[in-house]
Amino acid sequence: MIRARRPQVPPAARLAAAALLALAALLALAAAEGPANAQLTPPPPDQPDMPVTAAQRQAVVDTLAAALESKYVFPDVAKRTAAELRQRARRGAYAGLDGAKAFADSLSHDLHRIGKDNHFRVGYRFDPIPPDAFSETEPSPDELARDSVQARRTNYGFEQVRRLPGNVGYLDLRQFQSSPEAGMVAMGAIAMLQNSDALIVDVRRNGGGDPNMCVLLLSWLMSGRERSHFNDFYLRDGNTTEQYATFTTFPGRRYGGDLYVLTSRRTGSCAEEFAYDVQNLKRGTLIGETTAGAANPGGFVRLSEHFAAFVSTGRAVSPVTKTNWEGVGVAPGVPVDADDALKTAHVMALDKLITTEPDADRRAALQRARQQAQDTASEPLGLGPAPKRGESR
Repeated sequence: MIRARRPQVPPAARLAAAALLALAALLALAAAEGPANAQLTPPPPDQPDMPVTAAQRQAVVDTLAAALESKYVFPDVAKRTAAELRQRARRGAYAGLDGAKAFADSLSHDLHRIGKDNHFRVGYRFDPIPPDAFSETEPSPDELARDSVQARRTNYGFEQVRRLPGNVGYLDLRQFQSSPEAGMVAMGAIAMLQNSDALIVDVRRNGGGDPNMCVLLLSWLMSGRERSHFNDFYLRDGNTTEQYATFTTFPGRRYGGDLYVLTSRRTGSCAEEFAYDVQNLKRGTLIGETTAGAANPGGFVRLSEHFAAFVSTGRAVSPVTKTNWEGVGVAPGVPVDADDALKTAHVMALDKLITTEPDADRRAALQRARQQAQDTASEPLGLGPAPKRGESR
């Protein structure tokens, strides 16, 4: 059964978890962890199209426009976007779109063009969407058990933790989760990487998650005991702002070595926030591609029995830049193809270690490691073509 879920995390954390999911998953209405998002079984790839009548199209436009006006994080943009959608419907802009897929795609295109928000998305689903699909209800014991099993099988997002030649640590992080179990795995990874002379954190295949994991990791990576304020979440509902900052007390030794963060065009949401924070706090070097540009989180809205939309209800605000990465992404300091990012970072890390190493024997060992890294073939990630800004991802 399709059922909305209310994860046991703060509101902004719940919102951030679904940010990038809106870009791709809504078209399939796929199952995912996140804020106010549904536990939905993905439709088959060959999901059939279905006809839509003029009355059905008008009802979807009206419901979508009303949802924007009541929920979208920027009321002025919501008003303008809703007004233009209604006007386009009156002029017959959607009159020739008799298929559900084409109608959903057209609405998504118009939302991007008018609202300039990469999270805007209208999705079509052949199987009916229940009226309570996106209501905030507590997950059932069975749903919690299924989520727990799935999280465990993906090791809570921690895909790889290893040492590269030259004592360079490497963390391949595929998702930011915030459960106690995820925290325990994170602390295990931290213990494994603690003695590295340099560290590479790879979020090239990370679509986002919960910012509370950002708090934990940044608390480890920021030297000193002072509190580093790195992000805010503004929520239109209640007109509230939540602040995120590192711990003043970290349960262990903080990491002070050089840090390199790998990014790609598929790096999204909370993973983008992590890269953005590292960059703004001047803690490390970003290497790779400009990220997806998904910073305004939100939730799903049922538009009809077969259509749903993702509407941004909040926005991230950096205390450093006073803005975020929505629509523009996070640009790395060292731009390279995502496939070459790991090799580039490893060589850069070793170059830095070689120049600062006083011991001749250790310096020679680092030079051999550098040659090995240089001779290593780049890793093909298979990410596909880069998405165009403001278009479907």
